[in-house]
Amino acid sequence: MTTHRVGDLIRIFDKLFRETYNTVLVRGEDEPVYLPADDDHPRHRIIFAHGYYASALHEIAHWCVAGRRRRLLEDFGYWYMPDGRTASEQAEFEKVEVKPQALEWIFSAACGKSFRFSADNLNGEPHDMGPFKQAVHNQVKTYFRQGLPKRAAMLVAELIEFYGTKDRFHLDRFVAAEC
Repeated sequence: MTTHRVGDLIRIFDKLFRETYNTVLVRGEDEPVYLPADDDHPRHRIIFAHGYYASALHEIAHWCVAGRRRRLLEDFGYWYMPDGRTASEQAEFEKVEVKPQALEWIFSAACGKSFRFSADNLNGEPHDMGPFKQAVHNQVKTYFRQGLPKRAAMLVAELIEFYGTKDRFHLDRFVAAEC
């Protein structure tokens, strides 16, 4: 069984992106946040929640989706409504989560780690996550057909190398039934 240590992920991320993109991955103690460089911090910081490996992968996924301008804004300039969203608010939330969660799933597979979809709305109105899960799965298939964004592709290659998952990293491993 593979051990997934956040320290390994931080080292891999830093090796790839610290100098080239002036960005570091930081183990946080609270909620995740992306903070661009400022007068007190010369590097952009992806701060993941509570030291959780899956949170780090998820926050990296958001960073990989964000364009140059968005990477200069706190939390990439996206709105975030906390847990307790209505069904319509949740639908808006899920629209911006499809690509990041597809990348997180791909990163997880590259690490040999299981993936869990996240609605991030435990106290909100109940809703069917089936369409969201299917949209994420469809995005995974699109990434495999059309290629990953540059930073995501760089990370996947390093994760596959580090965790030795090349033989297990194929589109057929992303099963729609898991949706």
